[in-house]
Amino acid sequence: MACIQSSPVTENPSLTLLETCKSMNHLKQIHSRTIKTGIICNPIIQNKILSFCCSREFGDMYFARQLFDTIPEPSVFIWNIMFKGYSRIACPKLSVSLYLEMLERNVKPDCYTYPFMFKGFTRSVALQFGRELHCHVVKYGLGSNVFAHNALINMYALCGLIDMARGIFDMSCKSDVVTWNAMMSGYNRIKKYDEARKLFDMMEEKRILPSSVTLVSVLSACSKLRDLECGKRVQKYITNGEVEVNLKVENALIDMYAACGEMNVALGIFKNMKKRDVISWTAIVTGFVNTGQVDAARKYFHKMPERDHVSWTAMIDGYLRFNCYKEALMLFREMQTSKIKPDEFTMVSILTACAQLGALELGEWIRTYIDKNKVKNDTFVGNALIDMYFKCGNVDKALSIFNGMPQRDKFTWTAMVIGLAINGCGEEALDMFSQMLKASVTPDGVTYVGVLSACTHTGMVDKGKRFFASMTARHGIEPNVAHYGCMVDLLGKAGHLKEAHEIIKNMPMKPNSIVWGALLGACRIHKNAEMAEMAIEQILELEPHNGAVYVLQCNIYAACNKWDKLRELRQVMMDRGIKKTPGCSLIEMNGIVHEFVAGDQSHPQTKEIYGRLNQMTSDLRIAGYSPNTSEVFLDIAEEDKENAVYRHSEKLAIAFGLINSGPGVTIRIVKNLRMCIDCHHVAKLVSKVYDREVIVRDRTRFHHFRHGSCSCKEYW
Repeated sequence: MACIQSSPVTENPSLTLLETCKSMNHLKQIHSRTIKTGIICNPIIQNKILSFCCSREFGDMYFARQLFDTIPEPSVFIWNIMFKGYSRIACPKLSVSLYLEMLERNVKPDCYTYPFMFKGFTRSVALQFGRELHCHVVKYGLGSNVFAHNALINMYALCGLIDMARGIFDMSCKSDVVTWNAMMSGYNRIKKYDEARKLFDMMEEKRILPSSVTLVSVLSACSKLRDLECGKRVQKYITNGEVEVNLKVENALIDMYAACGEMNVALGIFKNMKKRDVISWTAIVTGFVNTGQVDAARKYFHKMPERDHVSWTAMIDGYLRFNCYKEALMLFREMQTSKIKPDEFTMVSILTACAQLGALELGEWIRTYIDKNKVKNDTFVGNALIDMYFKCGNVDKALSIFNGMPQRDKFTWTAMVIGLAINGCGEEALDMFSQMLKASVTPDGVTYVGVLSACTHTGMVDKGKRFFASMTARHGIEPNVAHYGCMVDLLGKAGHLKEAHEIIKNMPMKPNSIVWGALLGACRIHKNAEMAEMAIEQILELEPHNGAVYVLQCNIYAACNKWDKLRELRQVMMDRGIKKTPGCSLIEMNGIVHEFVAGDQSHPQTKEIYGRLNQMTSDLRIAGYSPNTSEVFLDIAEEDKENAVYRHSEKLAIAFGLINSGPGVTIRIVKNLRMCIDCHHVAKLVSKVYDREVIVRDRTRFHHFRHGSCSCKEYW
C-alpha cells in the first residue's frame, strides 16, 4: 500500500494514542489505523511502535520482527531498538543473528549497538562471540567510546574474563562513574570483593563522585568482607547529602551492618525507612540468623508483609545453622502451603535437614519434586543429594546420583569418599579416591580426612600410614589436627595404643579434645584404664565440663569392674553438676520424624511399642540373646542393669519400626551417641529373626545390619 501524504505526523491522533498505549492489543489497533491512514511509512511512527514492542515488559518481539521486516532500509536507531528488545527477552543468539544481518546490509553500528546487544548476553554466548565482537568495536572506530568500553567491561566480567575487563578499564579515561561501576560489579560477580573495595579507594583518590549504584556495589563488597570501617565511609556520602539515598542503597546498608554484626544500627536504618520491600526484611532476618539470634529472626520473619523464596530459604538456613532440623522441615511445609516455589538453594537446605535427620522418605520426595518442577539441578543439588543418601545409609542411590551427574567438582568426589567410608565401604572409598586422582581432580585436606576414615573404619592400618605420608609428598597438604586425629583413631582401634600415643606426643600442633577423645575411645575398646585416665586428664584440661568424657570413663571402669573408682567418679560428676547426655534415636515413618529417648513413654503409641518390645525380647532370647550390661556404669543388681539396657532409645525405635512398617521394609535409625554393645547385638538379631535390614547411624559411623551381621565387622 502506498503511503498517503497527510498532515504532519506530530499532529496526528495516532501519535497521541501511541503515547498513552497500555497493551499489545491496543497497539495492534493503533497499528491498523496507521496503515489505513498511510502514515505507517513515517519513521517516527515506526520508531514509536517498535520501541513499544521492544522496551515494554509486555511487548511482543515476534510482532516487532514482523514490522521490522516491512521496513526497506531500517536506520541504525531501529536496528538498535531490535537489539534492545532481544536483550529484554533474553534471546542473545537472535540478537547476534540480527547483527550479522545488519552488517550484510552495510549498516554501520554506532556507540549504542554493542551496549544493547551485550546487555542480554549469557555467559556462554559471551564466551562464544565476545572476543570477535570486541574486534568489531575497534574496527568500527568505537575503541575509545565510553559506552562501548562499559559494555565490554560488563561482557568480559560476565564470562569470567576479569583480566580482559580490567585491561579495558585501565585503558579507559575513567572519568565516567559508570565505567567504575561496571568494573566493581565485575569483581563482585566473581567474588573478588577485595578488588572491588580497592577500586573504590582509587575512585576516591581520583575524586570521582560515586553514584547510588557505586554505593550498592561497595556496600555489597563490605558486607562479604565484614569491613565495617569501609561501610561507614560509604555511608558518609549519604549523610553528607553527596549521593541521594534510595531503597537499594538502604537495603545494602542494612545488609552491610547486619553482616558486620551491628544489628542495632541495621535495625535503626530499617525502622527509619519510608518504604521497605522484601529485600529489606530478608536482610534483617539474615542478620539475626548470622548473629545467632534465631528467635529474633523468626519474629521478624513472621512479621514480613510478603515473603519470597529467598526469605523462606534464609529462615530455613537459620534453623539448620542451629541444628533445628525438624523446625526447618516444618517451615518448608509452610512454604509449600504458601505456594512459594523453592529454588535450588532451598532444595540444598532441605536436603541437608533430611540428611541430618535420616529422613530418607522426605529426601526422596524432594528429589522427585526437583525433577517434576524442573528446579535447577546443578552440582550443588547433586552434591546435597549424594550427602543425603549417604547419611540415610542408602549407598546404592548415592552412587546412582554420582554416576548420573553431568558435571562433578572436588566436593562431589570428596562427598563420595567420605560417604562410602562412614558406611563401612572402605575399599570402595579408596577406589573412589583413585578414580578422583585419575580424573585429574586435586584432593584437599577434607578429602584426606575421608581417605583416612576409610582406613580407620575397615582397620587398614598400613594403607592409612601410606596415605598419611603421601598427603604432603604427593599433594603438598600439611596434615592438620583432624588428620592426626584420624591416625590416632586408626592406630588406637587396631590396638596400637602406644603408637597412637606417640603420634599425639609428636604432633606439630597442640592436640585438641577430639584427638585425645580418639585415644580414649580406643582405650574403651581395649580396656586400658591407665591410659584412659591419662587421656581423660588431658581432655578435661581443655573442656572441664565435657560430660561425654566422664561417661566414657565410667564405661571403662565398669568394663574393668573397677567399681570403687566408678563410684568416686560419679560423685565428682554430681559435685560438678555434670550430667550424661541422654541417648536419643530418630526414625522416619511416612514422612514424619519420630524421636525417642531412653525409657521414653511420651509417644502416642507407647503401649504398643513396649508390648512389641517385650515380644521382640522374647523372640530374640529364643535366638540366643542375652543382655550385655558391661557398659552399665551403675553398681546395681544384674536384673536392674538388664532393665536399664532394655529401655534404650534404639530398641524403642526398632520396636516402633516393626509396628509401623511392612515385612521386609528397612528400618533406619539415627542415634545421637555411640551405639552400645547390647543394642548392637539386638539389632543384629532383629535383622536375622525378622528378616529386616536395620541401618543405624550413630555419632561415628553407620551400622548396616543384614542377616545377623553388621557392616562394621565389630570394628567400632
